[in-house]
Amino acid sequence: MPNGEGARVDKFLGVVNGEAIIGANIFRDMFSSIRDVVGGRAGGYERALSGARDAALEDMMSAAKELGADGIVGIDFDYEVLGENNGMMMVTVSGTAVKMA
Repeated sequence: MPNGEGARVDKFLGVVNGEAIIGANIFRDMFSSIRDVVGGRAGGYERALSGARDAALEDMMSAAKELGADGIVGIDFDYEVLGENNGMMMVTVSGTAVKMA
């Protein structure tokens, strides 16, 4: 969906969302490998989190397209640690599907 900056919303079609979960093995792998930390940042962890964020966004965009939307406004990302021993992270994204004028 292209950037609709400056465009007017013609119709609000409803809330759409997407989810993705990063499994426990990713957390173990990321924190057990000190080599992966570059400049104080965990590169592998960031890549995994970015991949989960992209997957959740794609899921939401597919839901919007099914409604006939050509845009999404008010996008919000949330992150939650869950599972036994906090072994998983869930990324959720939501927004309002719209038809542009």
